[in-house]
Amino acid sequence: MQSLFLNKFRLFFQSCLLACTLALCITPAAQAQHTVNPKAAPNVFLGAVANNMLEAVKANPKALGGDVGEITALVRQYALPYVDMNKTTRLAAGRHWRQASDTQKEALVKAFTGTLIRTYSGAFTRVTPDTTIDVAPFRGDPNADDAVVRTSVSQPNSSPIGVDYRLEQTDAGWKVYDLNVEGIWLIQNYRNQFSQEIGRNGIDGLIKALNAKSAQ
Repeated sequence: MQSLFLNKFRLFFQSCLLACTLALCITPAAQAQHTVNPKAAPNVFLGAVANNMLEAVKANPKALGGDVGEITALVRQYALPYVDMNKTTRLAAGRHWRQASDTQKEALVKAFTGTLIRTYSGAFTRVTPDTTIDVAPFRGDPNADDAVVRTSVSQPNSSPIGVDYRLEQTDAGWKVYDLNVEGIWLIQNYRNQFSQEIGRNGIDGLIKALNAKSAQ
């Protein structure tokens, strides 16, 4: 099951590490320098996560060397607390979500999480010591429950690449649930992919396809 978003993600993220802004990979070799406060302004929250992660990856020889297994473990341990995968999956599934049983919903969230983690982990294999991340000032309503945070990632000899993150204020603080790469929103793109797969093979077929993709 091909995804236009996935292709864009690989093309730009693998060269510029846009996935950095979704993970906080703190290892013994690199302690957090910025306090992550999910209750802070959305750009402050995301900026702390991004810069802590980037500093940690640069200080981790295995991660910097592209060890996918270790990167995957770091993403699972430190990225997921800042991402609302239940909401991401529900919105990507659209109207089909209501048709799914509780068991299918749980399995679909797990399968989709595996797909995205696999993508993010692949992006980390191209980290360089010169990668920098800048978070733009927040221009939205400071009291809103939904926000978009804009970031740009730069590397020497290349133009900065922008990515937008959509966050929701929850009881636990801000959570990321969608992102935009070069004009393509993750949820919108995957909604089309999910709908096509469900139309052919049902919800169980979608779960099977996602799991097969993650296992490759």
